[in-house]
Amino acid sequence: MFSISESKKSSKYCDGVSRRNFLKVGSMAAGGLSFADLLRAEAEQGVGSSHKALINIHLSGGPSHQDTFDLKPDAASEFRGEFAPIQTNVPGLDICEHFPKLAQHGDKFAVVRSIFGNIADHSDHHTQTGFDRKSLSGIGGRPSIGSVAAHLLGSVNGAPPFVGYNGSWPGYLGAVYKPYKPQGGNLKLSGSMTSDRLASRTSLLKDLDGLKRAADNSGQMDALDAYTQQAVDVVTSGRVADALDLNNEDQKIRDKYTKDGESFLRARRLVEAGVRVVGFNWGGWDTHSNNFVTLKRQLPKLDVALASLFEDLHQRGMDQDTTVVVWGEFGRTPRINNNNAGRDHWYGVSMCVLAGGGMRLGQVVGKSSKNAERPIERPVHHQQIFATMYHNLGIDVSTTQLIDPAGRPQYLVDHREPITELI
Repeated sequence: MFSISESKKSSKYCDGVSRRNFLKVGSMAAGGLSFADLLRAEAEQGVGSSHKALINIHLSGGPSHQDTFDLKPDAASEFRGEFAPIQTNVPGLDICEHFPKLAQHGDKFAVVRSIFGNIADHSDHHTQTGFDRKSLSGIGGRPSIGSVAAHLLGSVNGAPPFVGYNGSWPGYLGAVYKPYKPQGGNLKLSGSMTSDRLASRTSLLKDLDGLKRAADNSGQMDALDAYTQQAVDVVTSGRVADALDLNNEDQKIRDKYTKDGESFLRARRLVEAGVRVVGFNWGGWDTHSNNFVTLKRQLPKLDVALASLFEDLHQRGMDQDTTVVVWGEFGRTPRINNNNAGRDHWYGVSMCVLAGGGMRLGQVVGKSSKNAERPIERPVHHQQIFATMYHNLGIDVSTTQLIDPAGRPQYLVDHREPITELI
């Protein structure tokens, strides 16, 4: 089974809302295929030769910033917690003691410790779009960065521009720009089904669907056509199918990532296959109780997965063109609560980790207060992370505008200055 989300199917956050947000669109019956609920957009024409890519990793639940990448060893015990900082291979860049492998690669990532503008929402919406869900909700809402990249940049070598295993947020761009979501099955042709036969069956389906499409005013039929075409492209090309199948990866590489890090490995393989944006959730960070018990289990897994990904990208020469962003929806309370030493939601400040993208790494940007309550040096708005991601994809947020369904131009973000220390 192919899945890039590490969360259990039945997992819920503290608000009781299920995070399984997979859209059911329909089905396609061509050569035994059933993909329509998984697929997104047909590639646009006129694609440039450059393949800039983004891996956007959402740590579902809101990771504790002061127990991971912004430790406060000099704070009082009710704030600092159980973990000690360790130095990375970059002087001054200290991280949690449960990140020994990442500590060997401090020169391959940067930490932003002063993010503000966090949104009180247990969702991956604002780590994909940069906005509150209410923003432009009357016309479909804000599109995710993956949907924007698909719209503006199109496909590379026939691969879907956007593969997402978390929420689907095409916003006002419409259903055609939803992410491609492979969730299982053998995505290759059977021995009895040739590419020509598949194309013939697909052509017949399109002819039949044309009758329905003539009466369709919602745009859903166009989206379904795009999904159908993309399913055919994936199956006939084999590149994305091969990327999703980890049996095609060297066993030594698989062992390095471990089973817990397969999402990270599959994301790298998808980028190699031509995908521009890969987004996935890696859950288990909603630690209202037993914060330190949970983190002792979570942090070593994240340590192995991220260190393997950063090292892998460098060894393969992908670090200049592939940006990695690791963050959650918000931070957690400075003061440890009385609920078995937990930490609750905190919107005053949060952190993120960035790597690759040709950025100037091995540094810390910004500083939070003594008890990790708020930014006190170099505040970075949440949307400036997006401005940086867009910049690395080759999209200038200071000038780029999209036309919404009401005919109005919309900037991609409101805070349009990238993090200048990194670019």
